[in-house]
Amino acid sequence: LVERNDLAKGASGASTGMIHGGIRYLRYDVHTTKMACTDSGFIQKIAPHLLFRIPFLVPVARPPPGSHVKTLFDIVYLELAEVFFEAYDKYQPLKRGKPHTRLTREEALALEPGLNPNILGAVTMDEWGIDPMRLVVENAIDATENSAIVKTYTELVAFSKDAAGKVVGVVIEDRIGGQRESHSAPLVVNATGAWGPRTAALAGAWYRLRPGKGVHIVYPHRISNFGIAMDSADGRQMFFLPHENGTIVGTTDDDYYGDLDNPRATEDEVKYILQGARRVFPSIDKHRMSRTYVGIRPTLWAWAKNEDRLSREHEIYDHAPQGVPGLLSVCGGKLAAYRQLAEEVSNVVAARVGNTTPCSTHERPLPGAEEKVDLDAWTRSLTARSRLGVARMAFRHGARTTRMLEAIAADPRQGAHTCRCEPVCEAEVRYAAKAELTTRLVDVRRRTRLGMGACGGTRCLARASQLLAEERALSPAAQLVELGDAMTARFIGRRPVLEGAN
Repeated sequence: LVERNDLAKGASGASTGMIHGGIRYLRYDVHTTKMACTDSGFIQKIAPHLLFRIPFLVPVARPPPGSHVKTLFDIVYLELAEVFFEAYDKYQPLKRGKPHTRLTREEALALEPGLNPNILGAVTMDEWGIDPMRLVVENAIDATENSAIVKTYTELVAFSKDAAGKVVGVVIEDRIGGQRESHSAPLVVNATGAWGPRTAALAGAWYRLRPGKGVHIVYPHRISNFGIAMDSADGRQMFFLPHENGTIVGTTDDDYYGDLDNPRATEDEVKYILQGARRVFPSIDKHRMSRTYVGIRPTLWAWAKNEDRLSREHEIYDHAPQGVPGLLSVCGGKLAAYRQLAEEVSNVVAARVGNTTPCSTHERPLPGAEEKVDLDAWTRSLTARSRLGVARMAFRHGARTTRMLEAIAADPRQGAHTCRCEPVCEAEVRYAAKAELTTRLVDVRRRTRLGMGACGGTRCLARASQLLAEERALSPAAQLVELGDAMTARFIGRRPVLEGAN
């Protein structure tokens, strides 16, 4: 695996953080809903420590004013909403979801008083939240433990071809050290997301995407313990949901023609999201935004379709008909069905190289899920704050948390919290630096969530840079570079939510 930046640097790490069924796709892409629900059930089995249930309220707003039979129209409007959720209930068992419940206006407001009172009622559903960056990292670690080689901060420079024009390998370059290497392979898979067409072009192959920009706003605390579905001004469905220790609101979906390496949120996009949130949760403006984050979806190409109506399915392209055998490209898809996509690609590769072993990734646990977490035994003698720290660590690392607890037992100083917002202890930072394919300080954030809380890294990045320097034998100058780059990365996401930013 050759990754130009860090694992989960692109769209996977910038998703809404849900392994969800995709209820909105029921309107135009039922197969995607079924596929996502099915894979959600498998992901829950192979990585239970990473998932958490998010209960949702879906407010049913009153129809536009002007109806002559308003009372009857209101009843029909709420009935139609319930019929839609009854259709979604058919897929809920695939992902261990709970069937919907219809709530009166009074019941909905009793559960969440912050809702706009001008509603007919609400319908409940639930989805599964996940730390998408941990999911990506654990898949990569699992691959290395099964003999794969993973190279981060390594860029594809060129494809190698034989005399007949077949792709037989790659030339890659270490972006930090500058060294170049050549590797041969019977097949090369281009799975570079929105960068995919650009990558395929290096081999003389091509395909098209409709890259879509998704912007999220993050609040550093829980605003509600319920996820709330909402509509934007142009009708796109968005979410306002509790996630980890904070709240995520989003997302946008706009065609993107800009720099894929540096997508930025704008003030306009922040205001667009807030407009939708304000309509269902009027008090949103009382809460302080912390930051934004942006991802570019590798959406399948289609002409004359609104971005929100584009398919979320995936495709595998064999470039042999274009005169470039030996190269496969993967595009489209969504995080909630990532394992299904990976299985399909692996089956194609396996068939080409004569491997008849059936795929078992729907059954084999990811790192951390090999054993059941015994949180009570780990925390029985700890203080309340230490129990919280271990519980959060167990959510990220599952059964492998014992490796960090053993380090703390050997050196109690490693139990000190480097990041208090999440919290993250020194042992976890050191473990990430040593055992989780970490190269730079910004990578530690994706492994541990360090710096993703209210302080945005102000209180923890300096100490974390010292720990990384010790584990990676960095010079003082290199440590300062890491610290500066990490602080800059955190500020980029904060600028769009600063009042009056230009």
